[in-house]
Amino acid sequence: MMERDPSDEEEDQENLIAQRERGNNLAESPVRTAFQIDDVETVNSRRFNFSFSKWYYFLVIIVPVFMIILYFSTDVDSLFGTGVMNANYDDSVNRMRESELRALYLLRQQQLGLFKLLNSTLIDNSLNATAANTSNFVSKPSFSSVLSEELKLDLLSQISLNKQIEKALLSSHQLGNLLNASDNATDPSLDNYGDLQRCRKMDYRLSDRRTIEWKPRPDKFLFAICASGQMSNHLICLEKHMFFAALLNRILIIPSSRVDYEFRRVLDIDHINKCLGRKVVVAFEEFAISQKGHMHIDKFICYFSQPQPCFLDEEHVKKLKSLGVSMNKIEAAWDEDVKNPKPRTVQDIMTKFSLDDDVIAIGDVFFANVEKKWVMQPGGPISHKCKTLIEPSRLILLTAQRFIQTFLGENFIALHFRRHGFLKFCNAKKTSCFYPVPQAADCINRVVERATAPVIYLSTDAAESETGILQSLVVVNGKTVPLVKRPAQNSAEKWDALLYRHGLEGDRQVEAMLDKTICAMSDVFIGSMGSTFTEDILRLRKDWGSASLCDEYLCQDEVPNFIADDE
Repeated sequence: MMERDPSDEEEDQENLIAQRERGNNLAESPVRTAFQIDDVETVNSRRFNFSFSKWYYFLVIIVPVFMIILYFSTDVDSLFGTGVMNANYDDSVNRMRESELRALYLLRQQQLGLFKLLNSTLIDNSLNATAANTSNFVSKPSFSSVLSEELKLDLLSQISLNKQIEKALLSSHQLGNLLNASDNATDPSLDNYGDLQRCRKMDYRLSDRRTIEWKPRPDKFLFAICASGQMSNHLICLEKHMFFAALLNRILIIPSSRVDYEFRRVLDIDHINKCLGRKVVVAFEEFAISQKGHMHIDKFICYFSQPQPCFLDEEHVKKLKSLGVSMNKIEAAWDEDVKNPKPRTVQDIMTKFSLDDDVIAIGDVFFANVEKKWVMQPGGPISHKCKTLIEPSRLILLTAQRFIQTFLGENFIALHFRRHGFLKFCNAKKTSCFYPVPQAADCINRVVERATAPVIYLSTDAAESETGILQSLVVVNGKTVPLVKRPAQNSAEKWDALLYRHGLEGDRQVEAMLDKTICAMSDVFIGSMGSTFTEDILRLRKDWGSASLCDEYLCQDEVPNFIADDE
């Protein structure tokens, strides 16, 4: 037990003594008289004090609790408000409801107007397509047609926004769901315009293009010569040679690998003949056998005269002669400079190059500007039953498909990021096409947002120092978008098995064509302006029908935010 304080004991003793004394006094006067008023008042006062204290503590505790409960359970404004305030509140609610209904009516009128404008745009496009059909010519989409596509997309975006606002307004009304259901039954729907997706495929109407029949005479040949640039330049040069051969009714001789690239490793030469149903091209080796070793160019008339005839240097002429090819004197058809080629017509070609000689050559025609819209149209200028005449070999096509199935999947963006040697090339132009990596990343991010693709295939000659920074900056909605490059050959991976089975692994031209093929199969393609590698990819995409409305050059219509001085 706890010890008590001595002072507490003294206080208790004093209380007991006082009570004992009061008891003795009462004992002396056991009978209370009517005149003992003081004692009665004392007793009543003590009782009153006790009752008052009890009610005082009760009120002190209960009243605050009651006020708290009242505060949290009662709308103070309505409790202390007046009838006038309630009336004002009701008027405000009614006005708000009227405004919402008025806004819904205006949104409906706007929606109908937008649909009407969209329909008129579609009708205009149909009329333009009909006019194009009657002219039997389809060229690269004009600025007005691209603008029309953008207008349709913007209209659809506004219609979608209109419906979102309408839905938000209806959500505050009890009949909102019922109104939505009834509206869907009577109003135009976006379902009819599902094909107008922001990155939808372009329709170039290849069957309606302007074409020429290629029906060569069996004993007349055009000797293809391509000397400028790398493989992509040579493929474009070959494509133009095919147009010349079709105009002149000649079989095209594909260059030997001893003076040019080994085209049979990257192209399907037989595919070209199959597409036309007749022999229109022949490999140099086959031509040499048919001529029994006597290979002579009867007429060597140069399309370009400057900076040197036929755009050939002495080294290339020596290589031709080493193959056993003899030739007469090289002549120039006209004064033509590769730096400033004049636009030429079919009539110009027929006038200068329609000859009766068995074998003729016109030199490198990569820079030739002949019927540009006709030659560069999707599908090409020659009538054939395939999507395109010049395309990758079957082995490369299958390898590209296997790579996509392994690493990329159905939805991916392809990026040709040209860097090696591109800085000097771009800065030599009036508006440079070489962009700092952070600026390039911003441009890529914008395309990714539009295309909503989860991965990017990166075809590049850039160093790891540049691609590493680029990867860290390609971020959309806080998520890094992977940049996938072709990995080094690994026997454990089977996607490229066809190449090493046929001895094509490690061939730089085969790998370059494989890159082109993968890029041409992508949903969206971002290219490098001024690069013929990019231009050949765009040609394949248009011919194969994989070209997208979102295809563009890297940072198109932008100027690099920093440009180095000239040397």
